[in-house]
Amino acid sequence: MRRTPTHRSGDQTSAPSAAGARSAPYVAGVVTALVGFTSSFAVVLAGLRAVGATPEEAGSGLFAVTVAFGVGIIVLAAWHRVPVTLAWSTPGAALLVATGTVDGGWPAAVGAFALVGVLVVLTGFVPWLARAVERIPPALAQAMLAGILLPLVLAPVEAVAAIPLLALPVVATWLVVTRLAPRWAVPAALVTCLVVIAVELARTGTTVTGSLLPALTWTTPTLTVPAVVGIALPLYVVTMASQNVPGAAVLRSFGYPVPWRSAMAVTGVGTLAGAPLGGHAINLAALSAALAAGEEAGPDRDRRWLAALSAGVTYLVLAALSGALVAVTSAAPAGLVEAVAGLALLGAFGAAALTALQDTAGRTSALVTLLVAAAGVTVGGIGGAFWALVAGLVVRAVLERPARGETPPTG
Repeated sequence: MRRTPTHRSGDQTSAPSAAGARSAPYVAGVVTALVGFTSSFAVVLAGLRAVGATPEEAGSGLFAVTVAFGVGIIVLAAWHRVPVTLAWSTPGAALLVATGTVDGGWPAAVGAFALVGVLVVLTGFVPWLARAVERIPPALAQAMLAGILLPLVLAPVEAVAAIPLLALPVVATWLVVTRLAPRWAVPAALVTCLVVIAVELARTGTTVTGSLLPALTWTTPTLTVPAVVGIALPLYVVTMASQNVPGAAVLRSFGYPVPWRSAMAVTGVGTLAGAPLGGHAINLAALSAALAAGEEAGPDRDRRWLAALSAGVTYLVLAALSGALVAVTSAAPAGLVEAVAGLALLGAFGAAALTALQDTAGRTSALVTLLVAAAGVTVGGIGGAFWALVAGLVVRAVLERPARGETPPTG
């Protein structure tokens, strides 16, 4: 008797579903890397150039920092079987833009990057250092970040006013894609920016100079007091408060243990190793961490670490494209690439400002911190981020600390 197959249609539909579940972690990892890299590499280049790097040194830094955290992701994911992802410090790069050159120039900035690496390693193994970071009022740390980001998020407005025919297509693309697919808004704006650059270069007959392949440039680090106080300490605080702590919280929110000591060791050593090549800082990913740890990485939680592994490999591929990106963006009309960077930082600015100002009892000190950081003043060769934190702490101590025996205000 001939046997009739049963549930044939169900088997046919379940096969693609099973294949999709198997491939989901790898696809999520590629998306994580593409979104993470394209949405903020312009900020990294701007930050390195601001503290004195030449285009070649900035390109070397972008390549070095991408390779460092790409390798770091692979090591941590394979070691712990946890979807832990790393990134460059985007708020740290924004800090560099606000700080500018310090006494000692680019070599001193490189020395500050190396010191940040040492401090991050120590944070994982010296409890009191981690507690010292935790004692910084979160509202002031976020207010400092918001002040640092404020001049940068104004760049799209300034670009539209200065070069409307070039900047408006970029902003319009960002606006439309934000409505339809928010995750891809900044990458889409970047693609539009590159198209606009290509059209403008063709129109003006300008040629792209420099190598399209990534190249490493060594800088021997030096240390100066303004670089330590004005770059290293604020960069360490911003990286810890705005990247490492939230990154760990995102991983925990999905039910995964955080390999804190391992992560601090890998990111600290990676930062230290990349510093002489121009890399500023690497850390736990915060926003993009959810892409590799969440449902988009597949229904099987035990396989989501493969998403991190896939992201690490993709970052290494993207690092190979860094030379071409540096060459093309260096030839862009002034203000155009900065506009893309400003769009990329808009969400971070809004979140930082909201966190800083939501507590009415500490709003004055947060406002002072934000305004001093936004002003970008340099006193004694030390940049505004440090003075913003000092000013905020002073105002907090004088105006917002309750007198002895007095009940602190609520609400």
